[in-house]
Amino acid sequence: MTMPFYVSPEQLMKDRADFARKGIARGRSVVALAYEDGIAFATENPSRALHKISEIYDRIAFAAVGKYNEFENLRVAGVRYADLRGYSYDRTDVNARGLANAYAQTLGTVFTTESKPMEVEIVVAEVGPTAAQDQLYRISYDGSVADEQGYVVMGGQAEQLGRILADGWEPAMALGDALRLAVRALGDGAGESAAREIPAGQLEAAVLDRTRPRRAFRRLSGSVLEDLLREAPADGAAPVADVSDGG
Repeated sequence: MTMPFYVSPEQLMKDRADFARKGIARGRSVVALAYEDGIAFATENPSRALHKISEIYDRIAFAAVGKYNEFENLRVAGVRYADLRGYSYDRTDVNARGLANAYAQTLGTVFTTESKPMEVEIVVAEVGPTAAQDQLYRISYDGSVADEQGYVVMGGQAEQLGRILADGWEPAMALGDALRLAVRALGDGAGESAAREIPAGQLEAAVLDRTRPRRAFRRLSGSVLEDLLREAPADGAAPVADVSDGG
């Protein structure tokens, strides 16, 4: 008679956590950081079709690392959650805290009950009328939620990138300064012997801009992004042109 195979709950949870962390670490990092007029996002992503940074609702954005099909399903579910809540109650009742809690419940349930955890880590951000009212939540593969302040890094060499941001980030940074810091961190923390300079064409970047009416999300690309990544002239930064809303 064969003996039943037994794994302790502690070992099972550890194995699932190790599996999820390895999958997330293989992904290219995403940086989100507060700047003077909102929250900026950046990641190395040459694809123009498969986004890692997206709009969820009027003033809420979503960013993720890990398996694309898994976090894309979460993004779509978040859009549906926000639309339903906004339609059933009021648009102002849709907030990042509620969305982060919904994601935490989903990820936590999958982690504890399914045979394979989701290999994803996500950020839900909401821009408020003032910087003090901005919200930045990181939700891990096991459903744990962290309320971040100022900046957050996910995936890849997150610990190393976090140190670079800690040294360079300041409250109320200009958008260009914030993006240059994010891109420098992405290049310096890529785990290679020498820092890389990532060209604008290889970047996916977006902002939640509190100065925009209602829909705060906009993507940054092309000449707009290139201008922002250049060092500002001594007499001040060049004005930022508006670009189309990207979902």
